[in-house]
Amino acid sequence: MIKGLAHVCLSATDLAAAERFYCCGLGLKKAFDFIGDGRVVGFYLEVSRGGYVEVFLRDGIDAKANGPIQHFCLEVDDIEQTGLRLTENGYEVTPKKLGADQSWQMWTTDPSGVRIEFHQYTDRSSQITHENCILK
Repeated sequence: MIKGLAHVCLSATDLAAAERFYCCGLGLKKAFDFIGDGRVVGFYLEVSRGGYVEVFLRDGIDAKANGPIQHFCLEVDDIEQTGLRLTENGYEVTPKKLGADQSWQMWTTDPSGVRIEFHQYTDRSSQITHENCILK
């Protein structure tokens, strides 16, 4: 069911500084950008084959309140079966939808309130093609 950790989503108050740290400092490769209203609002960094760090611009991060880690995402081989298993065990999940990155996704929350996203990639997923993701 679970294929691996797809990504961890981080918030950044300065995208250029975050990119310098992760790309220059740690040597990660930027895979693609998220474009919203004609400007870069985030990006994906490739950590390993199929493993990413997702960074989004956020104003006023309060590390004590909700921290810079927004959620984590698990790649699954069958998103419908994943949702069915969760609901059969009494957990709520959002309906499956095709995201702007062309990946199937759904969400749940663990008992402690941690948001968990599930991805099932398609041939057109930005994670596969490395094409920029245009947000609407």
